[in-house]
Amino acid sequence: MDITKDIQPMTTFRNHSAEIMEHLRQTKRPVVLTVNGKAAAVLQDAEAYQHLLDLAAGANAAEGIRQGLEDTANGRTRPARDVFDEIRAEYGIPR
Repeated sequence: MDITKDIQPMTTFRNHSAEIMEHLRQTKRPVVLTVNGKAAAVLQDAEAYQHLLDLAAGANAAEGIRQGLEDTANGRTRPARDVFDEIRAEYGIPR
């Protein structure tokens, strides 16, 4: 982050939005918008935002796998047949 270019007052963004959007496109770095000298919002280009969403989704999947492996290692699992039989009985689904 370049604090001289990547932190801007909201008023500057209002008055120079096209230039700031071009800066985002070129640098791929987010811009922090401030109000009264305090961070109020972060602006980033759509591609960079999608990349963050993809990283978060991957982290969630990896965490789910980690938890599943931990459950298996600690004996917190049941055979699928037992689970399906229980569901069939609960909802009256014939075999």
